[in-house]
Amino acid sequence: MDKYLKIARLKFDRVVENPILTSVLVLAILAFIILALSISYYLKDFENMWSEVLIEAHGMLFDIAIIGILIFWLNKKGEERQRIRTYKDEIDDFRLWESEEAAFRTVGNIKRLNRHQIHDIDLVNCYLSKTNLNYADLHGSNLNSANLSHSFLIEANLENTRLNQTNLENSNLNQVNLQGSYASGANFKDTYLIKSNFEDAFLIKSNFRNAFLMEANLRNAYVTGADFENASLYKADLRGAKGLTVEQLASAKTLYLAKFDDELLEQIKTNIPELVG
Repeated sequence: MDKYLKIARLKFDRVVENPILTSVLVLAILAFIILALSISYYLKDFENMWSEVLIEAHGMLFDIAIIGILIFWLNKKGEERQRIRTYKDEIDDFRLWESEEAAFRTVGNIKRLNRHQIHDIDLVNCYLSKTNLNYADLHGSNLNSANLSHSFLIEANLENTRLNQTNLENSNLNQVNLQGSYASGANFKDTYLIKSNFEDAFLIKSNFRNAFLMEANLRNAYVTGADFENASLYKADLRGAKGLTVEQLASAKTLYLAKFDDELLEQIKTNIPELVG
């Protein structure tokens, strides 16, 4: 007896685990019961019975068209939100964990969130060193105190992103959009920033030592106390830069063809003409 019960239980479990088979069996059972109870009506009054069936069929179509599609859409939205929540939770799980696995798992979640059109991501204190975030959309995200050293962010969108105290040393940020970003105290040492856009960015006390800022746009940026020692500012646009002084620029590698406000340009030509000649 136990043997037969065990076999029956195994078969039942297989049916339950297969949603399609379960649905077909439920349909077959219900169809048998309903048709068995309705057979007398089919035989005695088929025309009226058929019209009732058609009326119910129209109601069923309406349910599928309106309610079914709505429920399907709501379920899809719910599943999408759950996936987004999972990606964000995983980023939280790896926060402050300085390892290669943590870095690549976090980058994977960033890219998945981007595919869901999510770009304002909390990445405070995340370890993202030696990763590839080329073309990533992180505008409006918070990357304060994150470690992105030796990483690639070519043409990434970091507009209005928070990068205060962020480590971007020796990374490649060519053509990155940092317009309106908050990068005070950020470390851009030895970083490639060719044709990058820093317009209106807050770069107070940021470190640009040995940085490659050729053709970079720093118009109207706040650069008080920023360190440009040995930085290449060839063709860079620094017009309207706030807090910029000749003393900061004196230690730069080159200012050749760089653009400055007229008053500052005169001071540069007088004090450090060799850098613009």
